[in-house]
Amino acid sequence: MLTILVFIIILGLLIFAHEFGHFLAARRNGIKTEEFGFGFPPRILGYVKNDKNGKYKIILGDKKIVSKNTIFSLNWIPLGGFVKIKGESGEAKSDEDSFAGKSAWTRVKVLVAGVIMNFILAWALISIGLMIGAPQPVRDSDKLAKNPKIQVNQIIPGAPAEKMNLKIGDEIIKCQMPIPRCQKKFSSIADIQNVINGYKGKEIIFQIKRGGEILEIKGVPRTEYPADQGPLGISLVKTALIAYPWYQAIWEGLKTTYEICIAIFSILGNIIKDFFTGKKVSVEVTGPVGIAILTKQVTGLGLVYILQFAALLSINLGIINGLPFPALDGGRILFILIEKIKGSPVSQKIERAFHTIGFVLLITLMIVVTFKDFIRFDLIEKIKGIF
Repeated sequence: MLTILVFIIILGLLIFAHEFGHFLAARRNGIKTEEFGFGFPPRILGYVKNDKNGKYKIILGDKKIVSKNTIFSLNWIPLGGFVKIKGESGEAKSDEDSFAGKSAWTRVKVLVAGVIMNFILAWALISIGLMIGAPQPVRDSDKLAKNPKIQVNQIIPGAPAEKMNLKIGDEIIKCQMPIPRCQKKFSSIADIQNVINGYKGKEIIFQIKRGGEILEIKGVPRTEYPADQGPLGISLVKTALIAYPWYQAIWEGLKTTYEICIAIFSILGNIIKDFFTGKKVSVEVTGPVGIAILTKQVTGLGLVYILQFAALLSINLGIINGLPFPALDGGRILFILIEKIKGSPVSQKIERAFHTIGFVLLITLMIVVTFKDFIRFDLIEKIKGIF
């Protein structure tokens, strides 16, 4: 239940922030927002200023409301929110307060605002995490480090570590063999490397921490291996919680947000390159099911990890939504730019057709990715086991 609740809160926050960006930009540029809702319809209740006396009134239920003012609504489906902007589908072009009646630059600003708000949200979440104390790679000499631990940050496919079922993020605490240097908690990466090198070709037993669980992992380090892989085929990193003062956390949060954006753009570029060159896509893409499973994993790690995960998803949502693909904000911006270049609006019928096709393609992609997630996480077999 906790995982489901965290998943709903994260997804809701991301969508709500995105729509709030559109709402603010529309209001700031004199465009009427007919309704701004928390959650998705059907409506529980609405809150709107009376056109005649200026007093606010509450409307219960999902009945139709016509007002010159914005209706603020609370809705039954708790997944983010929505904003209903006058003229967003191309109607009421002659009205001054219509989206369709505004200049190309104003419309672009309103559409881009949702993407920008996702980046701002990510920046805020990362900064909060850094104020609380976020996990970062550290050296043994770092004095700001709190609760240092040595974690797995890479596993070579097919190496002994993979066969041992080690996972990225596992904390290696100590080894369970009756030798003096294994009976206390490891304090450095060198300690672990020395033990592994001393047990080449022999069984080694590690005590690890995964989420809230303490596990024993067994395996045999290789005697022969590529020079850049090591006997187990893992890469280790020492991490600790580093807490910054609020003013430094804001700056570090901005830098981290920028670095994540660059990394995601690089990954997207590789995916597109692999697709057009006919290569197998080298990056795994996950959908709602995969995100839910990842949510379960980070929930067990604590609040800071949840904040970082939500920030990463927010950046992803912002970048994906900004792509020039039909049905996305970037696709709508593309049509506005085409309108500007050709000097006249694109036919509403043609634009709607493109957005409909884009939406169908996105839903199809989501279904395919979800099916792959079921296979990748062995969910089909688990569901069979239930029944």
